[in-house]
Amino acid sequence: MVKNNSPWDNDTPWNSPDKPNTKIISIPKIKNKSNFDFNPVWIIAAIILLWLVTGFYQVQPNEQGVVLRFGKYVNSTTPGLNYHLPYPIETVEKVNITQERSINLGVNEAIDNTSKYRRSNSKGDIISNQLANFTESHMLTGDENIVDVNLTVVWKIKNAKDYLFSMQDPDNTVSVAAQSVLREIVGQSEMQPIITGDRGKVEDETKEELQKVMDEFGSGIEIVRVKLQKADPPKQVVDAFNEVQRAKADMERFKNEAEAYRNEILPKARGEAAQLLQNAQAYKEAVVNKAQGEADRFNSVYNAYNEGRNVTARRMYLETMEKVLSDSNKVIIDQKTNGNGVVPYLPLDKLK
Repeated sequence: MVKNNSPWDNDTPWNSPDKPNTKIISIPKIKNKSNFDFNPVWIIAAIILLWLVTGFYQVQPNEQGVVLRFGKYVNSTTPGLNYHLPYPIETVEKVNITQERSINLGVNEAIDNTSKYRRSNSKGDIISNQLANFTESHMLTGDENIVDVNLTVVWKIKNAKDYLFSMQDPDNTVSVAAQSVLREIVGQSEMQPIITGDRGKVEDETKEELQKVMDEFGSGIEIVRVKLQKADPPKQVVDAFNEVQRAKADMERFKNEAEAYRNEILPKARGEAAQLLQNAQAYKEAVVNKAQGEADRFNSVYNAYNEGRNVTARRMYLETMEKVLSDSNKVIIDQKTNGNGVVPYLPLDKLK
């Protein structure tokens, strides 16, 4: 009969009545050659200590730390040395809050043959995804024209917590929101200002409205800038559009030439009319003043005549005779010479 003894006790059987179904395990102390007693508990304590040390982490100046406890948000940490409970109790997500990210809208790049840009029609033929690109880049303006717009949106993270927990796909959210806002802005504007240079207004309005949408979502995203890379008519109608633009340019040129001719003729006609009016006014004043002078002279003569009728009559007679005789041929004959050798003739008209 074989005895079932304990491996640590050679004297007492394993199934002894004194120790029924009892297993005794004793951890022996390991002694090395230097008689140093080594306890395995120390290993466990060292492992626990190393596990606790793993909770220290460094956050860079351009980062923001987000501490999660079993996947749930606990707090946000600032740059520097920080500590959280070791994994798997707590983890930390480090988010770069200074890096600028960008998305492009309406960029019709070359279509490749990958499955991303290929799809099948009802017959099983492979066709390109060009329709999706057309839908994304072409927008309807307020004056019912279609414009091909390429837009670049540059953004960065301003709140790591909202960025991580408020959106599942931030890039796609920004892209869809930017496209929606841009369509609204373009739909309220006319085509000509968008194409010919009034892009700054569209960019500013798009940036402002997109930031409002992101804030309403609680996305933790800051829109840095919005840039219109291209705003042209669609390729399908670009020739017709250019013809219309040339016609409008000719119309503006003809209008400017007519305006210049008008500005040249009207001032000249107004000047001539003003000159005629001034001449007529001057003639009127001259005639009136002359008549007034004649009347004043007549009145003065009349008044002088009333004061001295004889003297005035004599003076008027002499003045009249002077005026009459000054234009007449006058000959004076002296009747007293009686032919004494002197010719009684004096040609006064020759004395002039």
